Amino acid sequence: MEGDLIPFENEMAVMIPFQLRRNFPAPSMSVFFALQALDVLTTLIGLQMGAHEASFFVGRLLAIGPVTGLLISKCFAVILAAAALAFHRPRVVVFLNYWFVAVVGWNLFTIFSSLWWLRR
Repeated sequence: MEGDLIPFENEMAVMIPFQLRRNFPAPSMSVFFALQALDVLTTLIGLQMGAHEASFFVGRLLAIGPVTGLLISKCFAVILAAAALAFHRPRVVVFLNYWFVAVVGWNLFTIFSSLWWLRR
């Protein structure tokens, strides 16, 4: 079969070639909240070890206090995810999940590289 018929809201159907259609992961809010918690935890550990925040915005929020600044930044992340879901844009939440996996990975890399340099 060359393509599949996908109905639109006005009951018209459009042919989409099979090769162009992709399965996109469903947004997971439990993964989103777990990644937010891991980001806060790894950021606090990194700050405790002497690392600096790479984000200019979050770095300015950390001037208020490390925990307070991180919680404010996480409130912005939750608001962004809620707005994406409210406007029927679940791909934004999926993108944010991938983004925060990279951020947590970077934080872990920074922590472990600091530990490695301390043990040398």
